[in-house]
Amino acid sequence: MIFIDTLGLIAGTLTTVAFLPQMWKTWQTRSAKDVSFVMLITFMSGLFLWLIYGIYLKAMPIILANGVTLLFNCIILCLKIKYK
Repeated sequence: MIFIDTLGLIAGTLTTVAFLPQMWKTWQTRSAKDVSFVMLITFMSGLFLWLIYGIYLKAMPIILANGVTLLFNCIILCLKIKYK
């Protein structure tokens, strides 16, 4: 694996893992009142577009990071809807 792919995987891992504490806290407290719905939708739209871009480029670090982060944010969105 070349250096730039490793760098991309490390960056993607860090930005993806950053959402785990929010997801875990929302799950534990059964409250998502402090999570902005508009921010989630806007961010998820960006993640989706990054995912499409990564697929077009066949860039695995972009695909993995944005795919997993999109999944985590979908979970947070579902928890927000569930725990109004």
